[in-house]
Amino acid sequence: MKICLLGQFGSGNTGNDGSLEAMLDFLRARRPDAELLCVCSNPNAVAEKYNVAAINIGGFVAKGRWFNRINRGLADIPRRTASLLSVLTGLRGADLLIIPGTGILDDFQEAAFGWPFVVFRWCLAARLRNTRIAFVSIGAGPIKHTLSRWFLTSAARMAHYRSFRDDFSREYMKSVGLDVSRDPRYPDIAFRLAAPASVPARDSTRLTVGVGIMDYHGWSKVNSSGETIYQTYIGKLSSFICWLIEEGHDVRLLTGDLRDWKAVEDVLARIAVSGPTSASDHITVGRGHSLQELMDEIGQTDIVIVSRYHNVVCALKLGRPTISLGYNQKNDYLLAQFDQSRYCNHIETFDVEILKHQTEQILGDIDAVQLQILHSNRSFRKELFEQEELLLDRVIGPLAHKKRR
Repeated sequence: MKICLLGQFGSGNTGNDGSLEAMLDFLRARRPDAELLCVCSNPNAVAEKYNVAAINIGGFVAKGRWFNRINRGLADIPRRTASLLSVLTGLRGADLLIIPGTGILDDFQEAAFGWPFVVFRWCLAARLRNTRIAFVSIGAGPIKHTLSRWFLTSAARMAHYRSFRDDFSREYMKSVGLDVSRDPRYPDIAFRLAAPASVPARDSTRLTVGVGIMDYHGWSKVNSSGETIYQTYIGKLSSFICWLIEEGHDVRLLTGDLRDWKAVEDVLARIAVSGPTSASDHITVGRGHSLQELMDEIGQTDIVIVSRYHNVVCALKLGRPTISLGYNQKNDYLLAQFDQSRYCNHIETFDVEILKHQTEQILGDIDAVQLQILHSNRSFRKELFEQEELLLDRVIGPLAHKKRR
């Protein structure tokens, strides 16, 4: 049996790569006989890191001066046709195409002919190849561009199995015309990843606050106010970090994407100019090049304030009280499942004084908050196991039986 895994893997986003890792762990443990192929953004990096065969999501790449001229004259139709044929070739012999986790059904920082079209094209090719399609614990919405919405809704409609990671995703897809009456809700598959075996010892005399830094310029990729949004966010976050240090806390900066390192540098530059003279002695910049490394970093904190969804996932998985500065409702819905709705803010409108108050509130009752989170974690593990059995029974099992016949 041949199983393909489709997603933005190898692009530098730790959440996407963590979702791939979780699905690979599951398939290798429960179906070691399956041939696995990853369809992704950076096949060389993914193949080396996860020891899995990988191909590029782009398919055919136009080359040559004459071809380019003809292609332009025919409105890009030759290149797109050749690309579809190469995608069909990539799916040769595939029994199942899995889209594992991630917020695959939204258009955050995407144009219509970016990932929305990529997902549509691969799902269409899978249908033409008679390859079954499974969207597993995916995030969805919002999809603001009309054409992007059509591409992604059409792709989801082609699936034989769909599950959503929260009620917002499921209800959003229902609102844009998808029949979700048979689609269950199961937790994000990154909750399946193993937690760190041990946490390095740290100074117990000072509490450590993890602060997620994000390279955020607004929802749309092309945004005239993007730089203003970014500078306002960097300024407020820098001010908050200075307050944490003045209150006697240590700060560990967390990231979730390679692009975030520019934002980290900008925050540190702001603090160097206007922060306490001893600020650099109390700030650590975490590694976080994978979700495993990110969990190692979060394990050395007492509470976290983060924006990226999978930073929230890792913090909750480790039982850390979490405050969200989200750019999408997905963070709010996840925290609500852990009875932590009161700690949700929006990245563009958060108030520094409210953030200070939320931090003090958690620190004043940290043990009780941790107990709430750990209780929900047990429920999540049970639900993820339930979905794995469902996938084996209804999605993978019938394909294996068919191959044996």
